[in-house]
Amino acid sequence: MHVCVYACVCVGGSLSSPELLDTRAARPFSLSFNTSDYRILLMDQDQGRLYLGSREYLVALDMHNVNKEPLIIHWPASDKRKEECRMTGKGGQGECANFVRMIEPWNRTHLYTCGTGAYQPICTFINRGWKAEDYVFRLVPGFLESGKGKCSYDPFQENIAALINGNLYAGVHVDFMGTDPALFRTMGGRTAVRTEQYDSRWLNEPVFIQIQQIPDSAERNDDKLYFFFREKSLDAGGGSSPSVMARVGRVCLDDEGGQKSLVNRWTSFLKARLICSVIGEDGVETSFDELSETDLNERFTRSLVIISLWGSAVCVYSMADIRNVFNGPFSHKHGHNYQWTVYTGKIPYPRPGTCPGGTFTPGIRTSKDFSDEAVNFMRAHPLMYHPVYPIHRRPLVVRTGVDYRFTALVVDQVDAVDARYEVLFLGTDRGTVQKVIVLPKDPSTMEELTLEEVEVFRTRAAVKTMKISSKRQQLYVSSEAGLTQVSLHRCGVYGRACSDCCLARDPYCAWDGESCSAFTPATKRRSRRQDVKHGDPLRQCRGFNAKETVQFGVEGSSTFLECQSRSPQATVKWLFQRGGRRKLNRDREYLKTPQGILLKSLSQSDAGLYHCLATENNFKHTVARVALRILDRDIVVALTSPDEDPMTSNSPPNGRGGQHDPQQLKHPPTLPLTDTLSQPEIKLIHQYCQSYWEQLGLKHQKPKRTSRRHTESQETQGG
Repeated sequence: MHVCVYACVCVGGSLSSPELLDTRAARPFSLSFNTSDYRILLMDQDQGRLYLGSREYLVALDMHNVNKEPLIIHWPASDKRKEECRMTGKGGQGECANFVRMIEPWNRTHLYTCGTGAYQPICTFINRGWKAEDYVFRLVPGFLESGKGKCSYDPFQENIAALINGNLYAGVHVDFMGTDPALFRTMGGRTAVRTEQYDSRWLNEPVFIQIQQIPDSAERNDDKLYFFFREKSLDAGGGSSPSVMARVGRVCLDDEGGQKSLVNRWTSFLKARLICSVIGEDGVETSFDELSETDLNERFTRSLVIISLWGSAVCVYSMADIRNVFNGPFSHKHGHNYQWTVYTGKIPYPRPGTCPGGTFTPGIRTSKDFSDEAVNFMRAHPLMYHPVYPIHRRPLVVRTGVDYRFTALVVDQVDAVDARYEVLFLGTDRGTVQKVIVLPKDPSTMEELTLEEVEVFRTRAAVKTMKISSKRQQLYVSSEAGLTQVSLHRCGVYGRACSDCCLARDPYCAWDGESCSAFTPATKRRSRRQDVKHGDPLRQCRGFNAKETVQFGVEGSSTFLECQSRSPQATVKWLFQRGGRRKLNRDREYLKTPQGILLKSLSQSDAGLYHCLATENNFKHTVARVALRILDRDIVVALTSPDEDPMTSNSPPNGRGGQHDPQQLKHPPTLPLTDTLSQPEIKLIHQYCQSYWEQLGLKHQKPKRTSRRHTESQETQGG
């Protein structure tokens, strides 16, 4: 038996909204109209369009650039309907409006959309043209139908929907008061089918999260619709059972309802509990039951990632485990205490939850042919006894003691040099997105690494929805007030050294020999350096070094040597080199800060080469190498005098360390200043003057800068 231990690596780089915009890797979008509640409802990769719904507006955006010619439809509820809504006592929170809640593809040229309609749900079609270049985006004139069973009345009650083969499957609240929740199937020329009405064993005050068609076998008739929700526990108010439970439910797509019992009701409806919990050092189990969102890995449906908010955790579930639970025992309330127990009686044929015409029921054409015994059993036993546990029986990501919650999740699969990795993008209620990768540390240990956290909105707001385009390498994030398009990577922020790029362990980035840049798997250049699994620069970055820079200081003044490691996990120290020797400790006054060191009261003994070394994972590398040159104070004062050209002045210096009276510089000197300087000093002064003139904005030729090459492997040996 292997015990899995998870090690948390703290947050990597973080960028504020202004810093993110400075990278040119983000584009904010919002309408100038009076609207709110932006939701990304559909992403069309073929047309390159992103479809937004908000309060009384529909928007089509270009996925390459969301600010490029957005197409906008104004779709308000009628004034009469708004007034009727207010007459019922609604409208105190602005809900007497048409909040767009669903946009689904109907065919190549049209979309189907629904909104709350000021507490009277409405639906219609949108003409979007054959291709994006048509710039067509308008409502079909004269068509409007009821949205009951398709969209909730209350904009604050979430609904989910999926349009499959002309049939609309939706998790909604069907009535004005919001007391009749249901999983509905409408449209498609078939009789509407729903969950049993007012039966808390089926649905008990649910909050719908996600809906997804998932094949169960090669047989099309076995296809099922899985939906995720949280609901009030039937045992709430007593014992140790949580008041809210996360659930996964499913129905057969072609379920027609029963013949005598469960007429126009699902005969295949089953549900199971999803558990996401962690056991602390004290042995107490903490459960995360506030399920917020799920994301299905489109390429590999064996794994399903769900996110739960209570305590902030991410759990991953195997579809095989979910199917095994649905094929397992049913729950049954029994005994004088009316407790949930395993049903041990006879299971009727066909087994409840089996689809007609499927692998196990080839001779049954429709659910109306199910036996009364099977239908009645299903009606009374919709809950499975065993819960679904996450892989390794613990969360993949856990956040405790933080002042935020996760609100949205998308997953990307990234091909790196050494393997394929799953990267999670986690939106929070404080308006940030965390980019997280989970790496195998050893066979029994996983290491969570937060690559970065970015603030995606100019004004702090909770993340509502997110969509990801792996093809375009873009993330789209919405809030109450707008939307931001964000690139999946900002490789340049990791630093200008190969070691910084390698230590970042970002699968989107690699060192190309010159800089940290976006990695493309198709690139065959051997200079692409990347090590996501181990983050080992010693193996990847031999021959790449930090360039030496020259910095000037003046006797008696202070100077600041800048050095900031890109990784917050690294420890930084400074080494001083003079006369071929390095010293770890220096007998002089200096102030160390996270951005560098401040040297006070400079003297000629401070001149030398300063190395800024960062250590992470037992790897040492030079972040910065600064050659400090100390200039004579008297000469600098003479050189920077605004009254005459110092290089032609004949006034001798007033002595080392002496002070100049500016008036004295106006008197005719007797000796050229250059006669008192050696050739190396003249060269140094010339470099300083060039730097000084550039700061003043004067047009002088820039001096040629020299740099010394020194491999990082040599540095680590020397350190």
